[in-house]
Amino acid sequence: MPLETPARIASALAERGFNADRTAITLLADATDPEAAILRAVETVPSGTTKITTDHVERVLDSSQTATESDGRPRPGDPPSSGSTGATESDPSVSTASGENSTGQGASTARPGATPTSPSTQSESSVEITGDITGDSTGSGEYADFLSVFRDRYERLSKQLRGRVTHRPTDALDAMPGGSDGALVGMVAEIDSTRGGHWRIELEDTNGTYPILVLKDRDIASAVEELLTDEVIAVEGTISDDGEIMFADAIHFPDVPRTFSPSTADREVSAALVSDLHVGSQEFAAKAWERFADWLHTDEADHVEYLLIGGDAVEGIGVYPDQDEELSIVDVYDQYERFAELLKRVPGDIEVVLIPGNHDAVRLAEPQPAFRDELLDIFDATDPRIVGNPARVTVEGVSILMYHGVSLDEIIAELPDERANYDEPQKAMAQLLRKRHLAPQFGGHTRIAPEERDYMVIDEVPDVFHTGHVHKLGYGSYHGVLTINSACWQHQTSFQESVNIDPEVGYAPIVRLDRLDATDVGEYLTIRTFSD
Repeated sequence: MPLETPARIASALAERGFNADRTAITLLADATDPEAAILRAVETVPSGTTKITTDHVERVLDSSQTATESDGRPRPGDPPSSGSTGATESDPSVSTASGENSTGQGASTARPGATPTSPSTQSESSVEITGDITGDSTGSGEYADFLSVFRDRYERLSKQLRGRVTHRPTDALDAMPGGSDGALVGMVAEIDSTRGGHWRIELEDTNGTYPILVLKDRDIASAVEELLTDEVIAVEGTISDDGEIMFADAIHFPDVPRTFSPSTADREVSAALVSDLHVGSQEFAAKAWERFADWLHTDEADHVEYLLIGGDAVEGIGVYPDQDEELSIVDVYDQYERFAELLKRVPGDIEVVLIPGNHDAVRLAEPQPAFRDELLDIFDATDPRIVGNPARVTVEGVSILMYHGVSLDEIIAELPDERANYDEPQKAMAQLLRKRHLAPQFGGHTRIAPEERDYMVIDEVPDVFHTGHVHKLGYGSYHGVLTINSACWQHQTSFQESVNIDPEVGYAPIVRLDRLDATDVGEYLTIRTFSD
């Protein structure tokens, strides 16, 4: 059985029930007789082991070489005898179209022209995950949990604002004489309009609340239209003569500093950002996904080494009314089995990172932990990095904030159309960056789980901000941060039609991680289309 590529090595191992390290795959592919090396590896693997390690393959190849040198007879790993066709012909019994995987990184087939990676570096993942709730959830739903998450939100966001204003706590403002200049960092407790058309904002800190008046004829009045309850802002102004209220002169959001400059990779490498496959739906765009997976095997995609999936891998069950009538796969475990099969079509040298979404089989309240063990077992053959939602994924030194994006619905519903809308999801994403929080308003459409720590705060500015959920393609640059909503792989369902959602299907934004500091987004972002 000729085996000239890592793709066929992975497939052959999978057929025998084995997974393997990526470096082990490479070593077997580089052997002079890969078929014999595979047989030797699987025959000598310790009992009960299902994953072949790099060390094991190295020992197999070393012992083969030693045996050949001692008696002159060919051993696994020796070159074929003269007249043999060797490993130059493709064997139809080994599937490459389906891309069975044993690489341990969610993929199984290698690509012509792919950037070579040495065994010493290939075994070490260049992906780092932070900000993941998985395994650290402590919330019990008690009052103390709610108090804790709001206090943590205030303390962390207020630190980002206090360098810009001379903050005085609310009780200190109460004691200041009329006409004094004041500044307050607080959480928006209430927003009301007065009879005269002005805005009254109640700001709360850890000591109490204080009223702010924003006059309608001031330039800053437009900023009030962007405010949401529970977000943290800073206000500068003048205390009224009676000391009962502050007249606002300036409103500050935590925001992304205008001096921000993104980090870049130190070599030519790209990441594909996709979201919302909804496998199991009758409207899943299977052909589009196949075309995308096939494209990943081409020379044109040889620098795409990462695939980041932003949630809703499957359609799920019971997510919306009468959903069962639009399912092609009615069991959620079977949906994940099918999704895992689709991942096998992705090349073996691409690392896959996946976060959950609101259709996935995890808790609806955010932050969402990664899948439970019984679901993770489904991915044994592909082994993507499955983490929580949200999560910060650092790839080649580039920080990518992955968030499925349920709160985008709330942002779009609450703010004026010119500030946030479904056709331009990057505008709503910019609002989240400006507020430095992924779900600033509590108690609305977005379910928030109270934890000791607020996992939705954006402490550090990401280089790339990736969302999905709204099934619309949108991208832009906000103060140097690349914002991408990567559309979906599901055609319009009857439910989506009933709520006027017209999805954009089959898009794969490709980001050049070494060019993020370019002045034009087009210099580092390419949008690939695979739908009909």
